[in-house]
Amino acid sequence: MLSSEFRTGAPNWLDLGSPDIPASAAFYGAVFGWEFESAGSESGGYGFFRKDGRTVAGIGSLTEEGAHPAWTVYFATRDAEGVAKAVEQAGGTVRVEAFDVMDSGRMACFTDPTGAEFAVWQPAAHQGLEATSQDGTLLWTELHTPDPVAALDFYRSLFGWRAQEMEVPGMVMAYAVISSAEGDLEDMSFGGVAPSRPDERTAWISYFSVADPDATASRVVESGGSVVVPPSDIPEVGRMAFFADPAGARFAVLKPNPRQG
Repeated sequence: MLSSEFRTGAPNWLDLGSPDIPASAAFYGAVFGWEFESAGSESGGYGFFRKDGRTVAGIGSLTEEGAHPAWTVYFATRDAEGVAKAVEQAGGTVRVEAFDVMDSGRMACFTDPTGAEFAVWQPAAHQGLEATSQDGTLLWTELHTPDPVAALDFYRSLFGWRAQEMEVPGMVMAYAVISSAEGDLEDMSFGGVAPSRPDERTAWISYFSVADPDATASRVVESGGSVVVPPSDIPEVGRMAFFADPAGARFAVLKPNPRQG
């Protein structure tokens, strides 16, 4: 699962674009026990979600024209400008050119050729997420796309990702587990690529680790969110569920099965 020892091309940051930051902070506080902390008056309202004193995500206002509430996954890079050039060469779109975020680092925002939005983070003073793969933190990222083959070719050209096809027990679908170019294939895996449903928006879905997906589903509904896919067991994977927050941003939770061996 995801590690906070970030390798090039692995997720190293995550943030929520929200139309109402206080309302979103209250919702995720109720669901995951997160606390909101403002990044300061110079940040334009941007802030951080913290769990047990460690930063687990960011949150900011919707700034791009036509933007919809959504979680954005950032992938680690040492050269944001270089990734932007590679995105254009590979048929993607540069929505926001690389720029400095004060002394924290450098970022840029893109859309892949199949329609999924993502970003990159080139760290400086701010390295990225301070906790992952623990209760209430980012555990897995998953691309839902109408063309998994084209999407994988695109991201490989940017980050050198490796992909390993996996059979999902009880499900008729193609699924590719993705890992960074460096390190052990299994230990460096951080996400997957799956075909999207015809009625589903092409997007990266963030999975958060929870001890009890059913209790989490109850808190989501009680706090004004909705259950997209009820909690269910996936053999050899764990128990998962998909939700939408009150503004419509989608996310998922997973209680993974204990690792064997």
